[in-house]
Amino acid sequence: MIAAQAALETKMLLRNGEQLLLTVVIPTLLLVLFSSVDIVDTGAGKAVDFLAPGILALAVMSTAFTGQAIATGFERRYGVLKRLASSPLPRWGLMTAKTASVLVTEVLQVILLTVIAFALGWSPHGAGTFTSVAAVLLLLILGTAAFSGLGLLMAGTLKAEATLAAANLVFLLLLVGGGVIVPMDKFPQGAQDVLGLLPISALSDGLRDVLQHGAAMPWGDLGILGVWAVVGLAAAGRFFRWE
Repeated sequence: MIAAQAALETKMLLRNGEQLLLTVVIPTLLLVLFSSVDIVDTGAGKAVDFLAPGILALAVMSTAFTGQAIATGFERRYGVLKRLASSPLPRWGLMTAKTASVLVTEVLQVILLTVIAFALGWSPHGAGTFTSVAAVLLLLILGTAAFSGLGLLMAGTLKAEATLAAANLVFLLLLVGGGVIVPMDKFPQGAQDVLGLLPISALSDGLRDVLQHGAAMPWGDLGILGVWAVVGLAAAGRFFRWE
């Protein structure tokens, strides 16, 4: 039942034009545009080396947080969640299916963006070592858990229209202030200290440390993502309203 629901959720997501705009088109356009045109000073080296990890983090956020929050919010408004909750599929099974759908979509996103980044000249450092692969996977998994918890919390507590507005606003704010395109050192020191604690900042910085600078496990960023994941999922489980 979970597999069938996950397949259905994935098909619905891939058929939704607005969701595809958030999850595929916008990250791809940002990667190509900012890698090809000298708009933002990304420091020494090729722009794509700085941008690719940040765009991968943005892709995770767009699917696990923004897309999932909006879709789940409107499912809740139209009574879809209420009907599914009364089906043989248990509520935890429905959430598991939604999470599986998010992971499948993210795999497709990562493959697409990685191919485009390589075409633009991306040369990640240490990408073939076991430690770096494990670090990237941990970052992506914890990032997905953190954003999923926050997205479900928003979808389960706000009205659908409020979720739509809030999710898109948060997406835009974190796109600008989360170290995705604009380096964190461009902000004042006080702002850097605060922005560095955001999940998008931890995910983009962690991926950049591994893939651009060849660092080992970014324990600090993993710790920040872990805290967000625990808090977000616990809050979503506590306050989510099915009706």
